[in-house]
Amino acid sequence: MRHPILSLFTALVLGGTAAAEVAYEFTPDFITPPPGRETIGNGHGEIACDSAGNFYVSVQGPDNVDTGVQVYGPDGKFIKALKLPNSLHGFVIRKDEGGEFIFAAVLLEQKVIKAKLDGTVVMEIPTSAFPEGKAGPKGLKLTNCDVAPNGDIYVVDGYGQSWIFVFDRAGKFKSVFGGPVEPLKLANTHKIFIDRRFEPARILACDRGNNRLLHLDLEGNLISIIASEGLRRPSSASFHGDLMCVAEIAGRVSVWDKEGKQVAELGVNDTQGQTNTPKVTPPDWKQGTVTSPHGITFDNDGNILETEWNLFGRVLRWNRK
Repeated sequence: MRHPILSLFTALVLGGTAAAEVAYEFTPDFITPPPGRETIGNGHGEIACDSAGNFYVSVQGPDNVDTGVQVYGPDGKFIKALKLPNSLHGFVIRKDEGGEFIFAAVLLEQKVIKAKLDGTVVMEIPTSAFPEGKAGPKGLKLTNCDVAPNGDIYVVDGYGQSWIFVFDRAGKFKSVFGGPVEPLKLANTHKIFIDRRFEPARILACDRGNNRLLHLDLEGNLISIIASEGLRRPSSASFHGDLMCVAEIAGRVSVWDKEGKQVAELGVNDTQGQTNTPKVTPPDWKQGTVTSPHGITFDNDGNILETEWNLFGRVLRWNRK
């Protein structure tokens, strides 16, 4: 039984004031890799959950075997692989006209795709649709996208110049904001998401290079800095009810309430050389301890799944108590 004074101290540390703790329990060995594999394969992407409770994990690989996006059932057992581009970096699953779709940023091909849950691509925003003059010296390095309530698609050049591009539902360019200039001075804004916990909805930006989490309105104006201290390079986020979970690539998963107070931290890794790297091998993995969190999602019941930047591929799960 936890000491009441210690519990109060922890709540004050996590929330700053009287934020209530949220408890989670680690679930070991949740994912069963595809047949013939000991791990899921090179992970440098995202994880998302559909309305049926299935999980989708993006996996890279030169052989294009079980790469692109792997699909797992609610029990963590492998179902199939979707033959989507294997440099797919960040994606979301969102309802749109006609059902649920995968909206994804394809890193090496410098484009955005919209695909059915069976992997059929139904729309593409090619490199040529992006405005001139916003790409860095190595071209666009698109890392994530999400969809606003009106169907507009927001895309971030997170490995490039951190511009945020807006396209309409049909893929026609509308506007651009952010970037490395005033007033936001974004840097390695790794992923962005539409935060529908608020009305009107707003943008959640994982501004990793500046080690901060930002809320912007849908026109790109700063609403607030949610956090800028104590973070470990935020890389991805997900929402469930009033909560937000964040994957921090330097060795932590954190959970925040709607008021921007931290209410839990999970999997903390303080071992030198084991975070912010894809090279930690399976013998060095510790149950319940992360290495380099890169993608994250809540499932439909509020449990958390996190996928790592790791050459072998790793997915961790925490169930909410």
